[in-house]
Parts: sequence; C-alpha cells; structure tokens
Amino acid sequence: MSAPQGQGPSFRELVVQALSSVERGYDLLSPKFDHTAYRTSASVLDSVAGALRPLGPFGSGLDVCCGTGAGMGVLRQVCRERITGVDFSAGMLAVGRARARAVPDAPRTDWVRADARALPFGPVFDLAVSFGAFGHFLPRERPGLFAQVHSVLRPGGRFAFPIVAPARPGSRPYWSLLAFDTAMRVRNAVWRPPFVMYYRTFRLGDVWKELIGAGFEVELRALEDLGRRADGSPRCRLVVATRPV
Repeated sequence: MSAPQGQGPSFRELVVQALSSVERGYDLLSPKFDHTAYRTSASVLDSVAGALRPLGPFGSGLDVCCGTGAGMGVLRQVCRERITGVDFSAGMLAVGRARARAVPDAPRTDWVRADARALPFGPVFDLAVSFGAFGHFLPRERPGLFAQVHSVLRPGGRFAFPIVAPARPGSRPYWSLLAFDTAMRVRNAVWRPPFVMYYRTFRLGDVWKELIGAGFEVELRALEDLGRRADGSPRCRLVVATRPV
C-alpha cells in the first residue's frame, strides 16, 4: 500500500524513527503509520476476515501487536462480545482509540498497552489474530510469544495470522528483502538501541514447529482470493492454530 502524497512520513522522519528503539520509533511513526506501506493491506484484511467467518462467530477476540488497529477491523466482523488490541506503543494505541470512536455498532473495544511477550490476561479469548508484527521478534523469542498467546485462549480458541509465500531466490522481492535485512543487521551492529525488524526470519516450517511446541494444533488455509503463484501454490495462507479442548 503506497502512501498518499504529502501524508506519509518524510525521509528525515523515517531516518529518525529507524535510529530509535522499536517502541519509540513506532510512537513517532504513529500519526502517519496508516499512510505507509507497513500497514497491512485491505485485501489481506478482507481475505482473512472471509476465511475466519466460517470458523465463528467468536465471542471475544485479541489483536496481538495491534498497532493502529487494522486487525481490529477484522475482529469487529467476526466477534460478538468484546475485542481487545494490545501493543507496546502508546502512540499507536492512541491513534487506534481515536479511530475506534467513529465505528458504529462495534463490540466492546479495549486498548491495552503491554508487551506481547508478557500478556496481562487470563484464558478469556476465543480468537487471537496478528498482522505484520512477527518481524519484530527474534526467532529465539517466538516460542515464548506463542506460549503467551496459547495461555490467553480458552480451550478450543484459535490463533490466526496470514503468512505470505517466500520470495523466489533471485527475484526482485528476494533481493529487496535480503538488502533490507542486511541493512537492519548492520544498523543494529553499530547503533543502540537496537531496532528489531527482520522480514526473512519468519519461515513457515519453523513457525509450524514452534506452534506445535507451544501446545497448538495447526492447519493451513489458502487465501484463494489473493491468488496463486505460477507453480499453482497460494500466494498467501492463513495459519490457524487451535488450543485443544
């Protein structure tokens, strides 16, 4: 998603944000975040909502690392009672709260500032979702993150998130992602505080094993409306991890 001219952050603003911590960087970016390419596209959000409807309706839902609340719109469509967004950036949460006031007939909505690695909830949710946040967690942190999500779901509750097919080696997206990750590693080697944002470390095979290790039963659902690649494989899948009853 490209930013409308004049509404997205300037190059200087992006540099300042990139040289901050993850939390401070997103606080600074929050007023203009929805006009950047980092916000999950409407096509992905709509596709995930469509895939979740047959699995629901759900009572209560949690958006893990909710940012300004793009995923909260998905939860509003499939949850009847309560939805909660959790993020550690106060700035992103403030933007989400401001937008939520204008949404009519929404379920009860809460915005909670917390670290997803230490969620402040009991097992009270029927559905958890997350969009575009996993690059901010190092691979060694993911098992603990998934265990946290498992702990806040009721038995039978589901944890769902989209995962895009990896870029083909040698393709333009492959080299773009490699260059981005390399730049972030160089930045973190020479500058403090670190800014964790690695897009190439979230591999389906590893994630599958980590979800199983956290106690989930895992299945994949092709998001057909997002298309297929030349070899016939889906461009994007929905991971559905269920806490057993």
